[in-house]
Parts: sequence; C-alpha cells; structure tokens
Amino acid sequence: MTSTQKTDRREFLKKGLSLGLVAGGAVILGRTDFLQAKETAATIPDLVAVKNGEPDAMFKKAMSLMGGMGQFVKKGQTVVVKPNIGFPRKPEVGATTNPLLIKTIIESCYQAGAKKVYVFDNVVMPTSGNSQNCYKISGIEDAAKAAGGIIIPVDDFSYKQVIIPGAKTLKTAEIHRLILDSNVFINVPVLKHHSSTHLSIAMKNMMGIVKNRMEYHLSGLDQCIADFCLYKKPSLNIVDAYRVLMSHGPAGPRDGTAPNVELKKTLLMSRDIVAVDAAATRIFGKNPEDIEYIKIAHQQKTGNMNLKELKIVTYSM
Repeated sequence: MTSTQKTDRREFLKKGLSLGLVAGGAVILGRTDFLQAKETAATIPDLVAVKNGEPDAMFKKAMSLMGGMGQFVKKGQTVVVKPNIGFPRKPEVGATTNPLLIKTIIESCYQAGAKKVYVFDNVVMPTSGNSQNCYKISGIEDAAKAAGGIIIPVDDFSYKQVIIPGAKTLKTAEIHRLILDSNVFINVPVLKHHSSTHLSIAMKNMMGIVKNRMEYHLSGLDQCIADFCLYKKPSLNIVDAYRVLMSHGPAGPRDGTAPNVELKKTLLMSRDIVAVDAAATRIFGKNPEDIEYIKIAHQQKTGNMNLKELKIVTYSM
C-alpha cells in the first residue's frame, strides 16, 4: 500500500467516525472477506459506504459487502432502476445520476437472473421536450441500452392512483405502473443541493415515479416526500455521491458549467431509505436532523436516521 493510500484510508476512517458511519465504534476497512455467500441476511449490514473508487468499482464492492445482487434480484424477475434524470445536464454537473453506475447496476441485475430491467424518470418539464434531452444528455440512455436496459420514455408512462395509508398530507398519489408491476425497485439518486429541501437524495428521488409532482410543492414538500414513502419503499437504495453539486441545485446551471461540484467519490447502499439519506446528509456536510423530510420519515417510522444504532460497514478503495 502506498503512503497516499494509507492517508486516504486514515482520512476515511476519521471521516466515518465523525459522520457516524460506524456501528458500535467499529469500522471495517480493507477487508475483502467480510461477507461470504454462506452467511445469512442477519449478518448483512444495514448500510455500506464505499469511497475513493470509480462508480462501477465502488458499486461492485458495496454490493459484495451487502451479500450480492442475488439478495435482491431472483431469476426471472423484472426490475425497475430509477436514477435521477430530471434535468438535461451532463454528468459533470452533478445534477443527474452517474451513467456508468446505472450501466453497472443493470448488468448486475441481469447477472443475478433478471428477465427485464427497466429505466425511467418523470423529468421535471416533460411538455417542453426535455424528456428525450434529459435521457440523452445525462448519458443514462446510452449507458442503460448498452447494458440491455429498457428505457421507458415519458410519453409511454402509465399511472395508477393509490391510497397512502397513514399519510398526513399526501393521502393519494398516481404512481407509475411499472413500480407496481415489477418485482424489484432499485432507487439510484444522486446526492445534490436542493433550493427548497436543502438536499435531494433517495426519498426526494421518489418524486420521479409520481405523476403530479407539483402537488408536493403546493401541499408541503417535506411532508409529502415523507408521506409517499409510507406507501412505497425501494428494495434497495444506492446513492451516487461521486460528483456532488454543492449549490445551484437541483438542476445546476443552465449553461452546463459546474461552479461548485465536489468530487467526493463515495457510494452509499442500504435497504433503509431514511438511513441512507441520513448518511448522505453527513457526506454533504449537514446533519440529518436539519433536513425536514428525513426527520418526518424517521418520526413516521419509515426508517432510522440514528446512524449509531445501525450496523454500518465503510470501505476505502
């Protein structure tokens, strides 16, 4: 190991401790044998954080630490992979999910035996022709197709109204039928600044499977974000924190420049959508309790934002 690698590992260890990305005061670093195939789900971490690699390599390491994609996808199943493709921005801007990560996730699903893997997002302004632009400019359309993913354009969307039990504000929602009909739902947001909610991460990314996102803004954005998760939680959440848009979110500048993008080279993975958002908030440099929808979702028992109560594995590549 080089001196630089040693420094990176020490810094990630310190960062893991300061961010609360530990369980019982222990951090697992550098172990390639942490999880074996014979180990049961009971030994699988609540959350995995991987740092200092490229998006594909970090995903593969995180997935191995989570027990493999076979924990989530079975032979013959259909899968929906939901990135953030809300705006026509290049990957360098940090406003959309990294296309290499999406490609690698799709490949992993097929390797686990998936029959079909769908990819879509309800872009912010579909009537302006942004749908095709978002898919193409983000690089996700080409990346998904290269892996055998099935891109669903906005024009082909079909929705069904559902009732959200226990919701305080968002009592009903029109949800994309693919989410209802598929066996596995993998949520793949990008960590970024948001002008209204401070941050856009996994719970906020769920707005892309709902038809009328404007209702959220009119009724109370944070409460609606938390309410919807009472109805539907993904099978797995994978947060792309490779390039993080620190300001001008959620879209980033229209001219495609990236005035405040930090290369954090981090990936988070968890079944718990609240926990993964709480961890991502720490990576951004904020506290989970400062993000209203995270607090509400925790109070509504959708998940756990108290990271010190969770089994967390961190790995620096």
